[in-house]
This record gives sequence, C-alpha cells and structure tokens, in this order.
Amino acid sequence: MSVPFYVSPEQVIKDKADFAQKGIARGRSVIVMQYVGGILLVAENPSHTLHKVSEIYDKIAFAAVGKYNEFENMRVAGVRLADMRGYSYDRSDVTGRSLANAYATTLGTIFTETQKPYEVELVVAEVGDDLESDQIYRLRFDGSVADERAFVAMGGSAEELTSELGRRWNKDVDLQAALRLCVSALSSVSAHSEQIPVNQLEVAVLERDKPRRKFVRLGEDRLAEELGSDASPASTSTVAEDTPGESGGDVGVSDVAGENEPEF
Repeated sequence: MSVPFYVSPEQVIKDKADFAQKGIARGRSVIVMQYVGGILLVAENPSHTLHKVSEIYDKIAFAAVGKYNEFENMRVAGVRLADMRGYSYDRSDVTGRSLANAYATTLGTIFTETQKPYEVELVVAEVGDDLESDQIYRLRFDGSVADERAFVAMGGSAEELTSELGRRWNKDVDLQAALRLCVSALSSVSAHSEQIPVNQLEVAVLERDKPRRKFVRLGEDRLAEELGSDASPASTSTVAEDTPGESGGDVGVSDVAGENEPEF
C-alpha cells in the first residue's frame, strides 16, 4: 500500500504566499498619498482604458496592482456592494472601512480555500473632512488589512518607494508638490531613463472640497500644467479634460476579455 503524499499546512501557506508575492512584484507601482486638499492616487500605466485607479463610491477610491482580471473582479464586487448598501440604507453608510473588511474577507477566503491565491494588492481610500479623518486601507493577497497614514506604495518597487517618500513627504504638501513627489519617486524606479511621460501616468484625486462625488481623474493637460517644466515632451498628445469618475454600472471583466497581464 502506497503512502499518501503529504505536505504540511505551513508549507502550503508559504508556497501560496511566495507565488502571490512574485506575481505582485512584477506589477508597475502605484502610490496613494494624502495631501492638504484630499488624497492623490498615481500609477504608472501606459493603458488609457484598463484602469488601476477607480472610483468605488462618492468619496471612496480603489487602487490596485497585480493581475488585472483578478483586481477588476474585486473592483466590480466593491461597486456592487457599495451601491446596494447605499440604496438599501443611506449613502453615508457606505464607508471605506466596511469595504476594506469585505475585501479582506474575500481575499482571505480565496487564499485559504482555493488552490491559487489572487495575485493582487489593493488600497481602499476614503477622503474625510480633514487630513486626520482620511482613511487609507492596504489589503494584501492573504486578506490581511492595515490602516495606513500619509502614503502607501504598492508593486515591485514598494520598499524603495516607501523609503523615498518617507524622506520627502510632509503633512503640509499641496496637490502640485504631492504630484511631483509621486512622479519623481515612480520615475526613479521605472524602466524610463527620465521622468515617466504624462501619457503613461494614471492620476486621480479625491478632492476634499467637492460637494458629493469627490473622485476626479486628471487628464494629460492638467498633469502637464501641474508638473510644469518637469513634464516630459512626450506629453504633448491630444488629451481629454479632467473627468469625474463613474462609480455605478457593471463595467466588468467581460469588457476586457483576454486582458490578463500579470505585470499590471
């Protein structure tokens, strides 16, 4: 009688974690940063249609790195949960903490109960009435969640970015200074020899002073204006105006079938 093959639970968990971490490490980096007027989200992203930064609800944003189809599933689930809770109860009942808890439960279940974990890392950000009331939650592939302050860096160069941002960030930074800091940090770890061109950046903000819907995408014209002389010449292409995000609807995985890049 043959002896059944045995792998200890500790080894299974370690193998899953190593697998997920390798996938995430191939992803282009994302930075989420507080500034005096709200929360800034900056990603290196050459695609103009496959977003790494999105709106979830009125004052809540979502940022991700890793495998696109997997974090898009998470985004769509978050939009549906937020819409259902806001419709059933009140819009004020939709909070970043509740969404982070839901994401943590889902990621934890996938990690422990399925053979392949999600190769994703997420941030749920909610802008408050002031800097102290902002909420930024970082979620890892295994469902662990951390309440962050000031800034969060994700992706293959997260450690280098965190070190760089830690030296230069301060609580009085405005949007222009925060944007320049994020782009400078991302450029230092990017494959680009100089600053990342604005047409390869995805940038959005949660603006504290906007009436209800706080999420706004920054177009290339606005980015070039904010970055000033630091903007790359590659940023002179035709661009759209700043447009508010769209939280509702079921724009999901079926719209981008076949897109399954691990380093997104």
